[in-house]
Amino acid sequence: MDSEQIHAQIERLVQQEQSLRSAGPGESAQAHAEQLRNIGEQLDQCWDLLRQRRARMDAGEDPDAAEVRPVGEVEGYRQ
Repeated sequence: MDSEQIHAQIERLVQQEQSLRSAGPGESAQAHAEQLRNIGEQLDQCWDLLRQRRARMDAGEDPDAAEVRPVGEVEGYRQ
């Protein structure tokens, strides 16, 4: 996935997140919270992949060698 595709995926995920937040939890607050959590994790993975690609480009390496990291790894980063 190239950087443009990643940005497009981020935009889709942000739109989904905004739709879910504006719609409210509906009948199942737990399912709603799970969907929001899942979208958040996917967004974190996308941003991580973009950072990897940029770091590889800055180092003169192939940005296409960057790979999506597991949610547990991405979510475990210290901010």
